[in-house]
Amino acid sequence: MHTTMKDVQNLLPHREPFLFVDTILLSNEVETIGTITFDKANLTLRTTFPNLDFVPGTILIEAMAQCGGAGIKKFSTIQGLFGLAAIESAVFHKVVPHGAEIKMVIRHLRVSERILKQSGVAYLDGEPAIEATWTCIRFQSEDN
Repeated sequence: MHTTMKDVQNLLPHREPFLFVDTILLSNEVETIGTITFDKANLTLRTTFPNLDFVPGTILIEAMAQCGGAGIKKFSTIQGLFGLAAIESAVFHKVVPHGAEIKMVIRHLRVSERILKQSGVAYLDGEPAIEATWTCIRFQSEDN
C-alpha cells in the first residue's frame, strides 16, 4: 500500500520546506522505494541557485536519507530520532531539474536501535541520477 505525504509526516519529524518524500511505494526489511517531485516553488530550492533550474546534490542525498528513514519507521519497531551522521560515498550521474519526479530505491544495509546504514539510487526517467551510501545514528529517544 502506498504511503502518501500525509502518512510520511507521521513517520518523519521533517516539515515543509525540508520534507523531501512524497510517497513510499514499498517498504520492507530489504529496501524502501519512494518518490519525490521537487517543486520550484519551494523557497529552499529556489534560493539555492536562483538562476539555475536544478536540485542541489545535497538535497538529493537528504531526500534519499529521509526516504530510507521513513521506510524503516514504516516496517519496524525502531524508535527515536535519527540524523545523518556520515555520507560514505556519493556519485552524481545527472542533473535533476525542478519539477522532475525522482524514484528512490533505498537498500537497508544495517538496521539497529542506534545505527542505520543505507545505500540508494535516485532515478530520473529510469536512469540513475545519484548513488550514495550513508549512515544515520539515533541522537534522541522517543521519550525525550
